[in-house]
Amino acid sequence: MKKALIVLLFFVSACSLFAQYTPALKVETALYAVKGPDSLYLDRYTYPAFDKPKGCIIFMFGGGFVSGDRNAESYQHYFYSLAGLGYTVVSIDYRLGFKGASMDGFANPMQFVQHFRKTIDMAVEDLFDATNYILLREDWHTDASTIIASGSSAGAISVLQAEYYIANKTHHGAAKLPQDFNYAGVVSFAGAILNLGGDLVWTNAPCPIMLFHGDADANVPFDKVAFSQLGFYGSEYIAGQLKENNYPFYFYKVKNAAHEISGTPMNENMPEIETFIEKIAFGKQPLMIETEVTQIGKPEMKKDFTIMDYVKSNFGM
Repeated sequence: MKKALIVLLFFVSACSLFAQYTPALKVETALYAVKGPDSLYLDRYTYPAFDKPKGCIIFMFGGGFVSGDRNAESYQHYFYSLAGLGYTVVSIDYRLGFKGASMDGFANPMQFVQHFRKTIDMAVEDLFDATNYILLREDWHTDASTIIASGSSAGAISVLQAEYYIANKTHHGAAKLPQDFNYAGVVSFAGAILNLGGDLVWTNAPCPIMLFHGDADANVPFDKVAFSQLGFYGSEYIAGQLKENNYPFYFYKVKNAAHEISGTPMNENMPEIETFIEKIAFGKQPLMIETEVTQIGKPEMKKDFTIMDYVKSNFGM
């Protein structure tokens, strides 16, 4: 018993010394833009122990463009893990175009779709403004070639849409960024791309993209939903296009899983995320990786959803 007590005291003392000499995570908050009534802030996570960060990961929270919090507890493991690997993490506010909206406010479905596109475009513009702010902060010493955009759900839609615009040079907000700027990579947790002009077309090669998605997601299409020229294209569809064009990507699909894949990979799949960042995004290895996960014995879930199903799941309209 006495020996066990001595060992315990030694362990406690060692932990205290480790905590004393290990620099704590540093979190800085900054106002990066003011747009009408919206003051947009960002939180920057760094470990001072790293003299030169490996790169910068910008994160956009989820919440259906209705709600959300840049420093929500559910994201902290992701931020701390990335910072612990030597990356700077910047979690940003962005404008929520559906906050306070209801279906009664739209005269017809097309008006809703137009508002949805405007909402996504506002979020993309805010991402570009935050990116530009980070680059202009000389004291942060951010290398423009090592910025990755990451997001969950609505945030994932925003970062994928931003990359689609950059590849096709179709968003005026990108003009604020350095000439020929592109993200080093995109990490999407249950995202999709909205297009009102038919099928997705990549005029130029996108940056490497990592996609996480469950095939029973009722909030964001896993594959696609389309009507006439309107299309909302999910991870399965995007990965198919990237594969067809020989663009590097990493697709992690989870069979019989719903919208929880917008969050669980941030806790459970850090090794895969690190592999994507180090080998594909920064290492520029020409890789196409597809991983399919199936939980044995799980009851079969509904996978066939209409556009209105997605609307009701997200907005309760």
